[in-house]
Amino acid sequence: MSVESDSTVRARPEPIRAVPVRHPGRWVAVAVLAVLAAMFVHMLVTNKAFNWSFMVDNMFRPPIIQGLLRGTVALTVGAMVIGVALGVLVAIMRLSPNPILSTVAWLFTWFFRSIPRLVLLAVFGNLGILWSRIEFGVPFDHQLGALFGVHDLQLRAFGFTSRDVLTGFTVALIGLALSEAAYMAEIVRAGIQSVDAGQTEAAQALGMTRGQILRRIVLPQAMRVIVPPTGNETIAMLKDTSLVIYVPVSIELFNQLDQVGKRTFQLFPMYVAACLWYLFLTSILLVGQYFLERRYGRGYGTAENARLRLRGMAAEQGGGGAGSAGV
Repeated sequence: MSVESDSTVRARPEPIRAVPVRHPGRWVAVAVLAVLAAMFVHMLVTNKAFNWSFMVDNMFRPPIIQGLLRGTVALTVGAMVIGVALGVLVAIMRLSPNPILSTVAWLFTWFFRSIPRLVLLAVFGNLGILWSRIEFGVPFDHQLGALFGVHDLQLRAFGFTSRDVLTGFTVALIGLALSEAAYMAEIVRAGIQSVDAGQTEAAQALGMTRGQILRRIVLPQAMRVIVPPTGNETIAMLKDTSLVIYVPVSIELFNQLDQVGKRTFQLFPMYVAACLWYLFLTSILLVGQYFLERRYGRGYGTAENARLRLRGMAAEQGGGGAGSAGV
């Protein structure tokens, strides 16, 4: 009786007859997407409105390349450098216990985040209406001279007309940088607040100053949170440089392509060329963003958690083996 029961218990189970799960909806979706892709490629090849030969002949001409480098790329780099630096400063002011600094920082972010960049650039492009000439010296010198009976009193050291300084490129750079600084201030503030407060307390216990804590402890850890949205803001800034056509700035990629299209009555091919240029530049930025995220994301994420779990399991197995040997 016991032998029969043991054989029954130890009998090999029958193999599981696994039936693969079928997904007919996936194949239907693949077929629909394949048809749409074929239709799109057929339109690109057969539709004469694209005028590919004309587009290729004109999208690499020297004025276009000059607008790309001296306009789009220069404005993007300059606006992001100024915006990031000013954004870090505004974020620190926003987190300051000083109510005056925090209020000024809040007003700055409130103002420049509330106004669309197109409207902001249009306003900055007409700043010369407010000040036709900018002078430095003693203010209200004419009123002071009138008090003392001197009607031609001039206490101005030097001055210049606003048109000499507030050029189209300068105004566009300032407008884009100030708008970007407001967004970067909120991104940096979120990154700083993501760092555990115990890190700051431990650094203070070691005698580090607030500046050292910010540079060596807080910001390096906050970069993991700051880098992804900063990459998105850089891509958005690259595309928003096309708005400087309203300042106006003539040395800019989209403006140059638009002028070629209007001059030759071939607007659509030049707009497609603009799309291709922006796709190319955005792809380069995406590659740089990927490597930056991987650089500052070391020690975080599912892959790192898996490695930590494997190390923990290995340590437990090693500890168990030593304990059993000791017994």
